[in-house]
Amino acid sequence: MSYIPTPDEALEIIKKYNKEAFHVEHAETVGKVLKAFAMEHDSERAEFWHSVGILHDIDFELYPEQHCVKAKEMLAEMDIEPEMIHAVISHGYGICIDVAPETYMEKVLFAVDELTGLIGAAALMRPTGLEGMEAKSIKKKFKDKKFAAGCSREVIARGAEMLGMELGELFEKTIAAMQS
Repeated sequence: MSYIPTPDEALEIIKKYNKEAFHVEHAETVGKVLKAFAMEHDSERAEFWHSVGILHDIDFELYPEQHCVKAKEMLAEMDIEPEMIHAVISHGYGICIDVAPETYMEKVLFAVDELTGLIGAAALMRPTGLEGMEAKSIKKKFKDKKFAAGCSREVIARGAEMLGMELGELFEKTIAAMQS
């Protein structure tokens, strides 16, 4: 029987392999955003979505050149549920692995991983952080390629397209999820 870690267990797993506070915080943020999306689309599995979001970058700090490839191995060694492994690694589709996001949850993860970084960077520039942030301010930051240059606009746009969402709608939902 495969193992499905709870969000708390997933966080302990992440902390075992990621020592930088930024990476742990990113894992927590993406997990919470996935949980918020799940509450709208698959509330019975919100904890599963939450754990997937937390685990998505399990290998990034140790194996940045083999991101998602090593995650598959690491999670399989822990006997993690194959559905969860697929979800985790599919966020690297077309970037570092050829496993495509298939489910709605996987597409959300693909779309919001980079976007949470962009929104987080924008929040750091504001005296009120995320409070009162609107999608239009993220649209401006999105167009400014020099702002949070490490956040791929192409990946965010592809993610929105996979979800059948306009960028503005994706921005709004992700901001709201990060604020909650």
